[in-house]
Amino acid sequence: MKFIDLFAGIGGFRLAFEKAGFECVFSSEINKASQKTYFDNFGEVPYGDITKIDPNDIPDFDVLLGGFPCQPFSSSGKKLGFKDTRGTLFFNICEILKVKNPHCFILENVKNLVHHDAGDTFKTIMLELKELGYHVCYEILNARDFGVPQNRERIFIIGSKSGYFNFDKMKRVPHTNILSILEKDNDNSLDPKDYTIINNQKLQKSGLIFAGYINGEQRKSGVKEGSEHLSRAHRQQNRIYSANGVRQTLSSQETSGRYFVYIPHKGTVRKLTPTECYRVMGFPDSFKKHPSKTECYKQIGNTVCPPLIYEMAKIIKRIVSRKY
Repeated sequence: MKFIDLFAGIGGFRLAFEKAGFECVFSSEINKASQKTYFDNFGEVPYGDITKIDPNDIPDFDVLLGGFPCQPFSSSGKKLGFKDTRGTLFFNICEILKVKNPHCFILENVKNLVHHDAGDTFKTIMLELKELGYHVCYEILNARDFGVPQNRERIFIIGSKSGYFNFDKMKRVPHTNILSILEKDNDNSLDPKDYTIINNQKLQKSGLIFAGYINGEQRKSGVKEGSEHLSRAHRQQNRIYSANGVRQTLSSQETSGRYFVYIPHKGTVRKLTPTECYRVMGFPDSFKKHPSKTECYKQIGNTVCPPLIYEMAKIIKRIVSRKY
């Protein structure tokens, strides 16, 4: 059973689907740094610009995978949607589906996609996919529910020629905590004068434990006097979370690794290392990272969680196997 890996990034989808027994017959990724990481791990350089691909030149396949660009729909961006040229890349996916007619597809994006442009963008996406002859459904899934210590919500849109995908069949696994993935020999702690640790730290429903903040300028709007102890009073990159809980979403926009963690038994605060960030996303330590730390942080924030995708791939495998 074969798949293609579009907007492949560093290969999070591919890791999971190959583990499930699928074969990758085509990949596409325009970013040069991500292409290098992909090559180092899978031995192939992905095709570049998807808008230059003739769908007829793509080998036949059973499953299309695509984490199409989320920036046009992200709540942290300008939210231009289809007005952003990256937003129109969705229609290149539709063209490939129309020409190649695979049995299944999985598309991934930020959860804000559902609400973008008062829901009109999502209605357009669903209508386009259904008109191609697929049973289409979607679910917002959290990586935290698949064994990794990260509160990361993403929308997954799945289409099949033979019926609707059942998200309830995906096996959920209790998440670990940040403490369990820390490198033991790292002691690059911050100076205590540079941060503040709060008392009465509470476990949130998300699994996060807000522990403090980097000293400096607070948010100017919507912050009341005396609310310094609240997480919302501080920008995300200045928040410190306890290693006894999970990590907030890793972001592709964070290139300096400002993921601050409080280690209770040491009473210290430091940044997560690139290796720890890859573990937070569920990548194995054997995965070869880009030599640039900046690229490492950017790339890991822009990929998918392999353990979550693997649970999806096992079900897709059963669906596709009925075709043969």
